[in-house]
Amino acid sequence: MRRISAFLLLTALVLPSFGQSLAEGGETKTITKVGTTSAQFMKLGVGARAIALGGTFVAQANDLSASYWNPAGLSKLTGGAVQFSHTQYLADISYNYAAFGVKVGNIGTIAASLVYLDSGEMEVRTISQPEGTGELFKKQDLALQLSYAKALTDRFAIGGTLKFIREQIWHSAATAMAFDIGVLFTTPYENLRLGASMSNFGPKMQMSGRDIIFSTDPSPNQEGNVEIVNSEYLTDQYALPLMFRVGLAWDAIATPTHHITVMTDAAHPNDNSEYVNMGLEYAFRDLFALRTGYRNALETDGEQGLTFGGGINLRVDRTTKVSFDYAYAEFGRLEQTHWYTFNLTF
Repeated sequence: MRRISAFLLLTALVLPSFGQSLAEGGETKTITKVGTTSAQFMKLGVGARAIALGGTFVAQANDLSASYWNPAGLSKLTGGAVQFSHTQYLADISYNYAAFGVKVGNIGTIAASLVYLDSGEMEVRTISQPEGTGELFKKQDLALQLSYAKALTDRFAIGGTLKFIREQIWHSAATAMAFDIGVLFTTPYENLRLGASMSNFGPKMQMSGRDIIFSTDPSPNQEGNVEIVNSEYLTDQYALPLMFRVGLAWDAIATPTHHITVMTDAAHPNDNSEYVNMGLEYAFRDLFALRTGYRNALETDGEQGLTFGGGINLRVDRTTKVSFDYAYAEFGRLEQTHWYTFNLTF
């Protein structure tokens, strides 16, 4: 356990050193590589609780949204659970998450989940018809995920997620298989937990489909040859949005009546600068919770910031509980988003 703890702490220290830099005119400038990866919907986050906490969930993950933040957190489930989450994202984009998980005795916890994004219908516009062709198109993205987690000891858990990712724009699409891996460690200081995860490790994605197929005459000035040749635009390949996260969660106060948890995460994406998330949760008698956080602090030219929200728990019987969570997330000049999550545990 000491070796594992030391490894995770070392990872947290070296993450910021992964950033690329460029020397120019005697000055060093950071290369953030913004806009160079595919499947951007895999960076939005899931679950109103985690969003209200500023995305600081890698060391706190203990519900079905752990499939996204840190699959090792699924080991905290004690039975079966269902989760549905929805937000009307920026520009009226519908973004949804659904998951089901169950603990299977000493085998571990198994969960299946779906991340789905739908842009809604938009008009097809071309250079020759800038007002619209009368056709409509959508952008639809999804990720089908299968997760497994197991507590190897009473202090250390590991988990992984295998996912199928698909992006579609009108009649063209790109697909890829990827996986996540995460660990969760309760330190010798009982109220302090340490988590780390790597998300979206997989091959590059490339768009293909009938929208990039066209017909051309390779020799328009020569008669008697083949005049119509079916051709296809050569689209580029783009890497998945690889993400490394390391986080701490500390139970500052833990009594039967009041529970206060302080959290922080450090993240290193492959398509942006490193940033830090912070979160605070207050829970009263497991009846309701108030949460606040700050997302993407220190990010270069970032628009995200303050988050807050809350949740209420309703016990149906001795083994069944229903909870509702809400989150507000500030996006600066892009205004804000509202997140809603329903949980059922049994």
